[in-house]
Amino acid sequence: MSSKEFEVNGTDYKIVLTEQVIGHVNNLKDLYNAAYEDPESFEDVSSEISNTITEIASTIEPEAEDSDLDGIIQEIIKAVEHKADEIKKELEDRPAKKTKSKSKK
Repeated sequence: MSSKEFEVNGTDYKIVLTEQVIGHVNNLKDLYNAAYEDPESFEDVSSEISNTITEIASTIEPEAEDSDLDGIIQEIIKAVEHKADEIKKELEDRPAKKTKSKSKK
């Protein structure tokens, strides 16, 4: 877990990037992609998008202003993507473990 602080419209916000928040962000990205790929489905997924944004916003301190939500969500998506990139790089930089082969006698 890590926390992220950012400013939107002059207000400082803070969020802790828990597994749950990351899951919500990834779900939101999937919903956005579904709506983008099939614009006719937007009506079907728009309430799910709204509910997911509300879930994410509920974890922000201080409570998010409605006028700041778009900017906040953009900042959180960037933070989650940055965190994923850091983890990926860390895993790539880690030396591969060598397995010990057992010799039969």
